[in-house]
Amino acid sequence: QVQLVESGGGLVQPGNSLRLSCTASGRSVSSYSMGWFRQASGKEREFVAGISRNGGVTRHADSVKGRFRIARDQSKNTVYLQMDSLKPEDTAVYFCAAAGSYGIVTNRAGYDYWGQGTQVTVSS
Repeated sequence: QVQLVESGGGLVQPGNSLRLSCTASGRSVSSYSMGWFRQASGKEREFVAGISRNGGVTRHADSVKGRFRIARDQSKNTVYLQMDSLKPEDTAVYFCAAAGSYGIVTNRAGYDYWGQGTQVTVSS
């Protein structure tokens, strides 16, 4: 079993950047396919980015492609979400999740473990 803790959220102006971290304990992040989701107020939780178990493949939602990037540091047992050129519509609670599959999982039902989430607010 793995425990996930997100950090790095906050209030940022449009056009600026944030880097979210998801630190795992209990098992290595390399034992899972990892993903980032977000949930805006009143909306469904949606897939943002994922990285395969071996770390060799990444996938990003169309809404964030070219602006966000998922990465993994095994030495720190941490998965990151670098978010650049932030927009007000990126405002949401961001969640990290782990799945037991090898490939990238875009469906939230495919994930076995979740963090508690971190709030990102993009506003001037």
